[in-house]
Amino acid sequence: MNKDIFTLLGGFLSAVLLFVGSTGVSVEWFTQISIEAFVFMVSAGSALAINFYAIWKNTYVSKKAKEQKEFLERNNKL
Repeated sequence: MNKDIFTLLGGFLSAVLLFVGSTGVSVEWFTQISIEAFVFMVSAGSALAINFYAIWKNTYVSKKAKEQKEFLERNNKL
């Protein structure tokens, strides 16, 4: 699913690049290489964010999670 979203993002930006090129407007920094780099950075950033969220949710880091861990340890459930 995530790969499809990033593919759609890259396709949309490529279509914008073609549209801008057909109107005669030239933007030096907006190239196919910059689009690919942007899509790569967005996908890597989202993967990093998902990993941070998974680590946060699956460890006893937050105050509520620490309280839950203490409760589980007191009741020999952990």
